[in-house]
Amino acid sequence: MTIVEKHFKQIKPLKIIKSLKNKNQQCIFYVTEMIFGESMRKKFEIDKNKDFSEWYNEIIKQTEMVDQRYGVKGFIVHRPWATIALKQLFRTFEEQLEANDHQPVLFPVVIPESLLKLEGEHVKAFEKEVFWVTHGGENKLAERMCLRPTSETAFYSLYSLWVRSYRDLPIKYYQSVAVYRHETKATRPLIRGREFLFIETHCVFKSMEDADNRLKEDMEISEEVLHKKLGLPFLVFKRPEWDKFPGAEYSHATDTLMPDLKVMQLSSTHNLGQKFSKPFDIKFKNESEKEEFAYQTCYGPGIWRILAAIVSVHGDNHGLIMPWEIAPYQVIIVPIYSSETKKHVLEKATQLLEELRSNGLRVHVDDSENTPGWKFSEWEMKGVPIRVELGPRDIKNKSAVVVRRDTKEKKNVKLEKLFEEITRQKESIADNMRKKADKALKDNLHNAKTTEELLAKAKLGGIVRINFCGSQECADKIQDMTGLEVRGTLARQSEKPNGKCAMCGKEAKKVTYLAKAY
Repeated sequence: MTIVEKHFKQIKPLKIIKSLKNKNQQCIFYVTEMIFGESMRKKFEIDKNKDFSEWYNEIIKQTEMVDQRYGVKGFIVHRPWATIALKQLFRTFEEQLEANDHQPVLFPVVIPESLLKLEGEHVKAFEKEVFWVTHGGENKLAERMCLRPTSETAFYSLYSLWVRSYRDLPIKYYQSVAVYRHETKATRPLIRGREFLFIETHCVFKSMEDADNRLKEDMEISEEVLHKKLGLPFLVFKRPEWDKFPGAEYSHATDTLMPDLKVMQLSSTHNLGQKFSKPFDIKFKNESEKEEFAYQTCYGPGIWRILAAIVSVHGDNHGLIMPWEIAPYQVIIVPIYSSETKKHVLEKATQLLEELRSNGLRVHVDDSENTPGWKFSEWEMKGVPIRVELGPRDIKNKSAVVVRRDTKEKKNVKLEKLFEEITRQKESIADNMRKKADKALKDNLHNAKTTEELLAKAKLGGIVRINFCGSQECADKIQDMTGLEVRGTLARQSEKPNGKCAMCGKEAKKVTYLAKAY
């Protein structure tokens, strides 16, 4: 017996080896895989918990999600793996919005300066960040236009023409678009950029009560999509007065916790009251034929940032873990074969592909010339939820090996039960991802009652809950001392303060939450 044969017998052989009839073939294949396979596999071995920033930059690069080499700061190229996921994200939100009677529209990307300036408080927040269009060819425009930083002013100039009677209300329109802001802070793909993807709804109602109810429904949509479908935990905060959306009566926003223990806003919804309807002259005649100004809301799921949060919150030291809802491929089939069995195995793999696709799954067969080890590592890094391994022995046994990306659990499944098992595992994967992420948020939520406790908790990172007097002066002191920002009070439940303000010692008027933010 040769040294290679001895080594071969001591180690559990790969399935592909078992399928080879000739022992010399087996040994040659095994040594080739052993020597060259590692270098041919895609590896991802950065510790996410030790260097999240480097982990994030490398994972979106190595999984070919984006390319930053376009040459204009803050503008990136979205490659297929990100683009398909983004399209699924858009679709998931759009389905929820349309189930809630929203209708899609598409407005121009340019907004005349005169429209942008109609609502003074609103424009002040954006005028330093807009991209201006000043020429058409070589001719200077009579009025400069900006690329939309958001679309309130664009929508509302038309709403003033469309709304005449209470019978026209409510209006609930949305658009899925890119928006443009000349960010002066450091840009990072999918987190902060100068062109980013966004859904914005713009609704019109006849009463403030209707507008208030709309915000509650927006938060329910965030819960359904972000938490239940995508497994992203978040807290909904009513933003403090000084941090609300420009021109809003009040704002609610969802903050998730990233692995570096900073929070990132994923969506926000705003009650605009009549602050836009008055300057834009959006009026209707009520049931008594009396003319009134309308009430408005807007809601913005940040599609870009949501994908960034999915990458960051769910990913591990081996790469991405994509939620079922948005995974470009939900199932990857890896056929394992020799030259003699290749045709037979690929035929069966293609048959499985067609069967699973006919049941509505996004499936791909990796029939590339890469080694099985390379393929396993490649699709693990890209975060495909389920891998199906299929070799000659599996086919003979009318079964396949099903591997989950989130737990790496392997299971032999009869081919006739494959779709049923994948459907069962789909739900289990979603539950596991959600529970794991929920725990991470809960474990990094701290309480502080005094300044000393606040300083100590701030060093831990995460979110700190305090009794608060409510003043911006105190908020500024907290940020100067700790680097933590006041994110707001809980919007979905009422909390009463019990004690003094953790910063100034004066009577606390509310319970508020602090965190470092992107």
